[in-house]
Amino acid sequence: MAKPGRHSRMLLGRRASSFTLVLSMLLMLSLVLLMLLALGILSLPVNTSRDTPKAVDLTTVMDISTRKSEGRGESGEQWTEVLSWEPRAFVFHNFLSKNECEYLIELAKPHMEKSTVVDSKTGQSKDSRVRTSSGTFLRRGRDKIIRDIEKRIADFTFIPVEHGEGLQILHYEVGQKYEPHYDYFLDEFNTKNGGQRIATILMYLSDVEEGGETVFPAAKINSSSQLGYNELSECAKKGLSVKPKMGDALLFWSMRPDASLDPSSLHGGCPVIKGNKWSSTKWMHISEYRI
Repeated sequence: MAKPGRHSRMLLGRRASSFTLVLSMLLMLSLVLLMLLALGILSLPVNTSRDTPKAVDLTTVMDISTRKSEGRGESGEQWTEVLSWEPRAFVFHNFLSKNECEYLIELAKPHMEKSTVVDSKTGQSKDSRVRTSSGTFLRRGRDKIIRDIEKRIADFTFIPVEHGEGLQILHYEVGQKYEPHYDYFLDEFNTKNGGQRIATILMYLSDVEEGGETVFPAAKINSSSQLGYNELSECAKKGLSVKPKMGDALLFWSMRPDASLDPSSLHGGCPVIKGNKWSSTKWMHISEYRI
């Protein structure tokens, strides 16, 4: 067999040297690029298109939910205020529009009756001196406006629509109130449908000239440190308080994250001193609430 000639060996050597040179140049170029990126001299192009997928957080969910609701009418800028962690309480400012508030009031007016409380033994409604308002219930999913509101509640709370009771519309006149109470149940009868009440959202449908605050007397907070403390009624100064403002919604949790009942969620409605108070309440359960 013939041996490779001198010319062939030289050609192979040249090819190997060229490959080594190209590889070395690529390696050096990569190192230079990494150094420029690290020093911030060079940056990679970023797609700023609106079609770029973004991480979904609570603010995004709120914005999407609000934009999907058509015909809401006049509504201010929405923002969330953290009130307390014991109990867990938040205010969604401008949650409802003026049109939605007025719609719920007009829908409820012809059906208002004296408010009652739930009997822990029978599960039936009964009269009580602790609650002196008038009210009525609007069935879950009754019409498009109510469905939009209920969908918004689900988006903000991350609790499915099916876990909520119907909307309760309440009207408080001068002197009317609701003594401090818990929204969770201490009996087995009332938890048969949907399980325990886990959270409540209280939506203010009107402004109140004086009084009518929602107060949490067992909240872990120095009540005198609240903003606007001197403008509160004497009842409201007894704990963490929220002054009614049309369109705002108060969300508070009756259960802690570990599923235990939260005694600091004790709350009441202070007497109206001047004006009228309209509100809407939705109680939400651990499981689906059958209607």
